[in-house]
Amino acid sequence: MTKTIGYIRVSTDKQADKGVSLEAQQEKLKAYATLYDLELVEIIVDAGESAKSLNRPGLTRALSMLGKEADALLVVKLDRLTRSVADLGKLLDSHFKTSSLLSVSEQIDTRTAAGRLVLNVLASVSQWEREAIGERTSVAMRHKQSKGEYIGGKVPYGFRLVDGELIKHESEQRVMSAVKEFRKAGLSYRAIIQELEARGFKSRSGKTFSPMQVKRIAA
Repeated sequence: MTKTIGYIRVSTDKQADKGVSLEAQQEKLKAYATLYDLELVEIIVDAGESAKSLNRPGLTRALSMLGKEADALLVVKLDRLTRSVADLGKLLDSHFKTSSLLSVSEQIDTRTAAGRLVLNVLASVSQWEREAIGERTSVAMRHKQSKGEYIGGKVPYGFRLVDGELIKHESEQRVMSAVKEFRKAGLSYRAIIQELEARGFKSRSGKTFSPMQVKRIAA
């Protein structure tokens, strides 16, 4: 029989207090261990812990027992272990090269070649999904920005935020036009600052422009 550590987690204190999710996970681990002839050394619980970090007391203890008191870690689902592809990769490299990882829901058992293949495929698909979402978000943000819509962060120079939309600010737009013309004429950033001062132009804070501010405006 493979000596196995069970690991279960709930992310909110409310779930932990009710114990419903914890009890359900425990029952699933016990049933799986019986079915596949695993010796459950202990079931370790992280109650009210987020999967955003691997720095969880229960998980730290469970991982420390691998290779000593147990040869495998059993979870109900991979997201009980981590929701991060990067963190899963770290765990695979640091703990599951010599110890096994088993998951009830995904039917993963890295003691077998098929189990290792399934885990690698799932990790790759998760990585693809994350990158695809990132790309779609980036495209959407660029589209909103091209239409003059506010996408968060500091309001860019030359605009003001009005009812969620970026509206051109006349005086700042004049500064932008002047800076671009000066730059086109070959003036240095410091020379441009002198020209702006001579015309009475000030930064948004009412001070003299810095070379970095002029550089950003000219970009």
